[in-house]
Order: sequence, then structure tokens, then C-alpha cells
Amino acid sequence: MERRLKAGWIQKVAWSVVVVGSLSILIWVPFLYVGIRRGRRADWVTFGAFLAYFVAVAPWAISTSDGPGDPVLGTVAIVAMAVAVVMLLFTVFDKPGTKYDAVHVTQPEGRQFLQ
Repeated sequence: MERRLKAGWIQKVAWSVVVVGSLSILIWVPFLYVGIRRGRRADWVTFGAFLAYFVAVAPWAISTSDGPGDPVLGTVAIVAMAVAVVMLLFTVFDKPGTKYDAVHVTQPEGRQFLQ
């Protein structure tokens, strides 16, 4: 049985605020939530990609912390935040479906002709 993960706009915006508010330090947290709740392979791959981004960027940010800053690091962080926010707002969570999609049953025989 495939699990669905629906979310309203408030929850989607709240997860996006976590990503932007932490300046992409906690970019992996919403995708961990999705992976645990829904458990699809694609969710875990997405979580792994954002965790790998964090593991790669954290030492880079620490090594360039003294000085004026690194414009490439800033650009990478902004692009990653934008990708995460777009994914959280529009692609990660399931859209509300019909009542048959929600309970994972097919329509009764003959009902398809009545629509």
C-alpha cells in the first residue's frame, strides 16, 4: 500500500520558512520528515541529496568564515534554497485526490460509466 502525504499551504510555507530562516543549514530537515512519513525511495534520495549538499557546504562555509565572504558559496546556497522551496511548495507533498485515491480502493464495477 502506497502512503500519501498531504499538506496544506500553511504546512508547506512553514517548511519553507525552516529552509530559508536557517539560511540552508537545516535544508535537509523537511525532506527527512517526508522520507519518514511517506517512505518512498525517491523521498529518501531527495533527502540524501540535500544532506550531501549540507555535508559539502558546511566545511566550505567554515573554511571561508574569516574574510569578506565567498560569492560562489552564497550563490550555491541561494540556488539550493530556491530549489528546496520550490520542491516543498509544489512537488513534494501529494495533491488531494478523489475519495477513491485516499482509501486506495477501486471504483465499484459499472460506476465508471456513470461519470
